[in-house]
Amino acid sequence: MTTTTSGTSAVAASRSLTRRERRRRLGPLSALSHTALVVWTALTVVPILWTFLASVKSEDEIFGDAWSTPARLRWENFARAWEQAHIGQYMLNSVIVVSFGTLGTMLAGSMAAYVLARYPFRGNRAVYLLFVSGLAFPVYLALTPLFFVVQNLGNVPLAGPFIGLNTHAGLVLVYIAYSLPFTVFFLAAFFRTLPTAVAEAALVDGASHTRVFFQIMLPMARPGIVSVAIFNVLGQWNQYQLPLVLLQERDKWVLTQGIADISTAAGYDQDWSALFAALTLAILPMLVVYTVFQRQIQSGLTAGALK
Repeated sequence: MTTTTSGTSAVAASRSLTRRERRRRLGPLSALSHTALVVWTALTVVPILWTFLASVKSEDEIFGDAWSTPARLRWENFARAWEQAHIGQYMLNSVIVVSFGTLGTMLAGSMAAYVLARYPFRGNRAVYLLFVSGLAFPVYLALTPLFFVVQNLGNVPLAGPFIGLNTHAGLVLVYIAYSLPFTVFFLAAFFRTLPTAVAEAALVDGASHTRVFFQIMLPMARPGIVSVAIFNVLGQWNQYQLPLVLLQERDKWVLTQGIADISTAAGYDQDWSALFAALTLAILPMLVVYTVFQRQIQSGLTAGALK
C-alpha cells in the first residue's frame, strides 16, 4: 500500500512539474494568445451588447451617450418592428427556409460524405475534390448563373411555379447546393474515423447498406452531424445575397432582407429604435441555439482528432 501511494505521488509530482515547465516555456506565447482572445471577445461582445441596449432606447438616447441606460425600457420598439416592419412574417419565412434547407443539406450531405468516406470506387477522389472545390468559390461569383438557373426551373411543367424565382422552395434548393461543400468536407473526414467492425458485423447479419447507414453509422456520427447542422443553420440564417437575388416579392422576404429594408428606410423615417429591435430579434435565436448546443459543437469538432 505504501509503495503504491508513493508511486502515485511521484507520478503526480512529475506531471505537475511537466505542466509548470510547459507553462514556463510557453509563457510569452500563452500571454499573447490570452490577450488576443480578450481582444476578440471584446470586439464580438461589445457590439452585441450595444445593439441590445439600443433596442430599448428612444432615438434621442441612441444618438446621445452610447452607453447610457435608458430612462425606461421601450418595449414598443419590438412591437413596432414586429408589426409595422413585418419582422414577424420575415422571421417565419426564415424559419421555414432554414429548416428545410438544413434538413435537405444534412440528408444529402451525410449520405454523400458517407459513400465517399467508406466505399472506394473509381473516381471517388475526383468526386470528393469536386465537392470540396465548391469551398473555393465565393457566392458572389455564382449569383448571376444561379438567377438564370432558378428562373429556368420556373419553366418546368407542373413543378415550375413551386421552385422558380420568388419561391421559398427555389431558395431552399440553392441553400442546399450552397451548403453541401462544407458539409461533405467535414462529415467525410468524420466518417473515416468511425470503426468499421460494427458496420461489417451488421452487413454479415444481413442488414442492407441503407439500414447500416441510418440505424448504425448515423447515430455514431451524431456529434459531427450536430456540429455541421448548427453551422449550416447559422450560415443560412444570416445569408443575405442569395435571398436578395432570388426573392423579389416583399411577402416572400426572409429576415435579413427585412432588416436591410428597415435600415434603408431608417435613413428617411428615422426609426432607428425599430431597426435595433429587429436586429435583436435576429440575433437572439442564433445566440440561444449556439448556447444550447455549445457542448455538442465542441465535442463534434474534437471527436475526429481524439479518435
